[in-house]
Amino acid sequence: MMFTEKQREYIREAQGHRWGIKTGAVRSGKTFLDVADTIPRNIRERIGKPGLAVILGNTKGTLQRNVIEPMQELYGTRLVTDIRSDNTAQIFGETCYCLGADNIRHVDRIRGSSIKYAYCDEAATYNQGVFEMLKSRLDKPYSRCDATCNPDAPAHWFKQFIDSDADIYRQTYTLDDNPMLPPEFVAALKTEYAGTVYYDRLILGLWVAAQGAIYRAFADNPGKHIIDEAPPIFDAVVGVDFGGHGSAHAFSLVGFTPRYDSLVVLDEWYHKGEITPQQLDAAFVQFLARNARKYPISEVRADSAETTLINGIREAASAHAHEIGTAIPVYKSAKKPINSRINCETRLFAAGRFKILGHCKHHIEAFSSAVWDEKYITEDVRLDNGTVPSFDMLDACEYAFEMELQDLIDREIWR
Repeated sequence: MMFTEKQREYIREAQGHRWGIKTGAVRSGKTFLDVADTIPRNIRERIGKPGLAVILGNTKGTLQRNVIEPMQELYGTRLVTDIRSDNTAQIFGETCYCLGADNIRHVDRIRGSSIKYAYCDEAATYNQGVFEMLKSRLDKPYSRCDATCNPDAPAHWFKQFIDSDADIYRQTYTLDDNPMLPPEFVAALKTEYAGTVYYDRLILGLWVAAQGAIYRAFADNPGKHIIDEAPPIFDAVVGVDFGGHGSAHAFSLVGFTPRYDSLVVLDEWYHKGEITPQQLDAAFVQFLARNARKYPISEVRADSAETTLINGIREAASAHAHEIGTAIPVYKSAKKPINSRINCETRLFAAGRFKILGHCKHHIEAFSSAVWDEKYITEDVRLDNGTVPSFDMLDACEYAFEMELQDLIDREIWR
């Protein structure tokens, strides 16, 4: 199996340390080294010794996708099983606990146990309490942990641990450290992240603060992304954000071109100020009626925090299905992490795959003016203090497409 010089360096040098941590760019070879060599070798070296083997990911689902399935591709399902219902997998003859680390309750089953080997995928995304518990469980003379992550804010708690005096062998990777990637893919990824905090973190591997405009590609040249007519749309979804306490009510109709090549904002409705639930329901029915005969609207995704208002618009859509022209189901939004949505939007704008019809002025205003909140130093937070015009339209828009995040990203030419 071929490894890069940087990967071979990790194999040579990291084993003499209690911690081995690789940080840096996406697709730079960090996780490939671990599934091909680091995890199997460290598990096999400790077979028969007291203590648990534990593999952690942001969620159990991402762990299955990022670690278990790539290991199965290399070694087969006999040596590496799927994660079972009891949150364990058999990996090279060892029972390994495979757990999501986004919530400390998910790892309560290993609390109090000694850990002989741990692997941490996407460590910077963990609940800090999970990581602190993990440190206290590595209590054998032969205990060891390997971890990978992409950089985050420079004051992030995991960065503070990396910079501590713990026994850590550390490597930092840039995208160019992986010579196995097609040059066209490298160039495309650099273009998609150009001018954003993600370029510094996910291309150069730097721990830098998020500052200034979020959607730089749009804010610097909005005309490039604003169109007069919609292209062919094969599916469309309405996102709904409910207002209150100074925020606005917003509807966003988002369409997808065939094969998820592009995302297009097709229409909007925005209201800031007092409005009764009955007026809101009426506006919603009118919005659906004027668009359902033009676009193939498959569903509505509404702010999951407002169950009563969701029930209201659901009943209104059902009662006026004839007026609308079709029955359109109304679901709660998934509310996926905001920064996952932002990452997707940033890449789509940079790749020219996110378009907005010119009459959708509130979308244009919101994407032009969205900035990072600079008072947060340990995490990335989009400013939401009432000063960003049409801010609520961002949430409505994202509720409409968040279920398709992975499909949109997977449509990159070089994946």
